[in-house]
Amino acid sequence: MTGPADAASSPIAACGGGSYHVIGHHDLGKIATVYLLYNGRTDCVVTWKKRAYVGKRTKMLASIAKNTGTTKHYNFKYTNNYGTYGTYAGPVKVTAPHTCIDWGGGTGPGWKVWYSGPSHCG
Repeated sequence: MTGPADAASSPIAACGGGSYHVIGHHDLGKIATVYLLYNGRTDCVVTWKKRAYVGKRTKMLASIAKNTGTTKHYNFKYTNNYGTYGTYAGPVKVTAPHTCIDWGGGTGPGWKVWYSGPSHCG
């Protein structure tokens, strides 16, 4: 599931608010941070720009997939939100109870991308 980016006030709000809480994050240098959120059932990823870069439109990516048990992540069916945004990319969501997920994101300029590998299993 992908949604319109740049319409929320925080990563939690972007995922739908309510019971979502941050369970992981990865810094993409000085420009953005990739957040993994969870609400007890669904995982959600948002790549959020840091304050100094908000409003400066750049390419951004938020990505998530169920981990199929293989080490070849390119075989996974990723849900992606990719585009040129001023605040964030995402949300992208997957319901994966008792299953590992892979999650990540990216931002430019200079395109910096990161993926987690199998995580948050169970």
